[in-house]
Amino acid sequence: MVNAYILIQTEVGKAGQVTEQIRAIDGVVQVDPVTGPYDVVARAEAADLDQLAKATVMPMQELEGITRTLTCPVLLL
Repeated sequence: MVNAYILIQTEVGKAGQVTEQIRAIDGVVQVDPVTGPYDVVARAEAADLDQLAKATVMPMQELEGITRTLTCPVLLL
């Protein structure tokens, strides 16, 4: 199992809309609007990195209003 935080930048005024759309994406377990250099932070789970990319991150990047994402897989120590 892979867990990741996905940091999302949006167009001005689109954070609320993007937050709601991200909630419907497969693998997303939590999503919150935030302040700072990123506008939304999502936490996602997938069986492996390939599934995380194909089922969660790629569909997310296709949403209107998202300008950039940064995916941060969680390390298991």
